[in-house]
Amino acid sequence: MKNYSRRRFINRAVKGGMAIGAMASAMPLSAGCVAESTAKNLPLAGEFDICVLGGSCTGVFAAVRAARLGAKVAVVEKQNCFGGVATSSLVNIWHSIYDTEHKIQIIAGLTTETVERLKKRNAVVTNENNPNSYYRFNSQELKIELDELVVENNVTPFLHTLFSEPRLDADGRLAGVIIDNKSGRSLIRAKYFIDATGDADLCLRLGLETYESGMLQPPTTCAHLENWDSAAFSATLKAHGAEFNIPDGFVWGGNLPSTKTYMLAGTRIYGRNCAIADDLTQAEIEGRRQIRAIMDMMRKYSPESATALTALPSYIGIRETLHVKCLYQVSDEDAMYGKRFDDAIASGSYRLDLHHHDKPGITFKYLDGTEDYSRPGYPGVKGRWRPEMPVDPTFYQVPLRSIIPQKHSNLMVAGRMLDAAAIAFSGIRVMVNMNQLGEAAGVTSYLALSKNIPVSRVSAKDVRETMRRGGSIVI
Repeated sequence: MKNYSRRRFINRAVKGGMAIGAMASAMPLSAGCVAESTAKNLPLAGEFDICVLGGSCTGVFAAVRAARLGAKVAVVEKQNCFGGVATSSLVNIWHSIYDTEHKIQIIAGLTTETVERLKKRNAVVTNENNPNSYYRFNSQELKIELDELVVENNVTPFLHTLFSEPRLDADGRLAGVIIDNKSGRSLIRAKYFIDATGDADLCLRLGLETYESGMLQPPTTCAHLENWDSAAFSATLKAHGAEFNIPDGFVWGGNLPSTKTYMLAGTRIYGRNCAIADDLTQAEIEGRRQIRAIMDMMRKYSPESATALTALPSYIGIRETLHVKCLYQVSDEDAMYGKRFDDAIASGSYRLDLHHHDKPGITFKYLDGTEDYSRPGYPGVKGRWRPEMPVDPTFYQVPLRSIIPQKHSNLMVAGRMLDAAAIAFSGIRVMVNMNQLGEAAGVTSYLALSKNIPVSRVSAKDVRETMRRGGSIVI
């Protein structure tokens, strides 16, 4: 596990290819924020109770939950739409909302509310008792649904808007964020902030302690294809993948509801940390190269498939970059043995899913103690990671403490930069779990706002009860 101080991050970024001038403008000053005199000269984009940076489903759900409780909320997103990996990266699958035995529903809230809204437009299908693909939805319809959620709940949206730098007040309290968009540079003031950027952009620029997992999971570029033949692809990939320099990894996908379009997740970009600008650039290019290589391979060796490439993502599918050191780290044992927490704000049953960075394929670790190493074109290797137990856990939990940073009393994180060990993170990271973290961050920030207290002092009992009243299942 690698810890990243601000200095070490800059040194690595410069070695990775970032221009020094670009780094100087992107990273905070020694005080941890833009100079106050500079901020005073910027136009004010708005004053809010809560500002959410990052408009993935996690960020939108944080904003909506806080707004429904009465907060004035802004959400800032660098892309042209909300939804993050689910929309911009084309990943159109949400995993099971039940425990591993499919007996107890453990997830509801805005996840199931959004699914019900999509059902009205035939934009989602449910695969009962399927832990791998419980919901398959149309990512393009989800974009519009999230727009409507934001507008209906009076959340102020900032699309095509980059977060640049934080601003602290004279007492060192986080008081605002500098943003850049088509209207130029401006300032958003807020009382509480939620970093839902995925890469801990705000936390990093504030100088908070971050770390990189020792098993950084590689990203994947997805694609939309017509007339896709999965069986033909699997056989062709095993026989000819090396000729086209297609890395061994893992392949999965599924059809978009009510269409003949197939979403393929079959690429693998090794050795890139997408929190580093140069690595992100190279990963995007390499991902698209691999998609073209797949198409060329199929044209050459399986022309009867007549597959057509119809869409590429606007953003690569990132599994993991940096994690923020919070009040508690979810340990591997916490997840693997299903530890219950008094301050639990999320539950999940998705298998622990290790996308290896140093060898082909992935390893699935299940809560019943079994494991399966899977590599495309090869038989799975099954075994056990622990001896049999009289009773197996059927879900794991995420505590509130793991999304509260150790510094800045008005700041929370929501998303894949939560504080979690490598194996625990491999299961927690999926979207149905991240959605719950967003809702918890929005509720906690509102409760802190209502009492004018640090987020760390908000009663976990109050958070859980407020989430439950808002439609979440809290166990």
